[in-house]
Amino acid sequence: MLAVHAVVKNLLIRELEYFFGAVRFFTRLPVPAWVGHSAEMLNHSARYFTLVGLIVGLIGALVFALTSFFFPKTLAVLLAMAATILVTGAFHEDGWADMVDGFGGGWTRERTLEIMKDSRIGSYGAIALVLLLLAKFMALVELDMLLVAPALIAGHALSRLCATSVMHFLDYARDEGKAKPLATRISLGELAVAGFFGLIALVLLPPLSVITGVLLAAAATAWLTRKFQRRLGGYTGDCLGATQQLAEVAFYLGLLCRFS
Repeated sequence: MLAVHAVVKNLLIRELEYFFGAVRFFTRLPVPAWVGHSAEMLNHSARYFTLVGLIVGLIGALVFALTSFFFPKTLAVLLAMAATILVTGAFHEDGWADMVDGFGGGWTRERTLEIMKDSRIGSYGAIALVLLLLAKFMALVELDMLLVAPALIAGHALSRLCATSVMHFLDYARDEGKAKPLATRISLGELAVAGFFGLIALVLLPPLSVITGVLLAAAATAWLTRKFQRRLGGYTGDCLGATQQLAEVAFYLGLLCRFS
């Protein structure tokens, strides 16, 4: 009995380390000092990418709910978006801008990867980032007041599931980089764990809207995955950030689709 208890305890501690590893890698939130750091741990932490998305979405939803009591809806949405960007350190937005810069200015695989690695933002990336943030803002503003908070929670979780799926289907395209610790293809079991946390928040939204939102997010992910494979032969950390951002916007747009 003691042996079983010890095994369960070790499993729980290991999973907590994986979870906090994901929190440390994908956000600027503090984690306990006892959490270790290794490439192997980060490899397995991808299963909790979507759980981190739930937390980020919850923070955005909380900011929206609190600020909407004092400010107009537009300002509350803007503050909620700012909160999620602050929590993640613009990690995914940076990936989107770098990916667009690389794919817009690079004509070969090597040149595309070189541009994406450059920390400076180019005209393609700057324009794409402004348009993406504007689309996200406008989509959230157009949602019903009661749907904004659950949409933020579900959108951040689902979009990270989309990014995690890229890690399951493609290989890592570089020999090094900011996503290198997560460069192994995640297993089907790990993808299933990510799927649970990525889809659970969808129950907070109207079923018909969820269907169109998920379909658009999946379509955006499939389109980007195809581009990554054709241009790079795999993905990079910037590709994951870009997938998360585009899938999130696509999901919000899907929630707004009307058929009558």
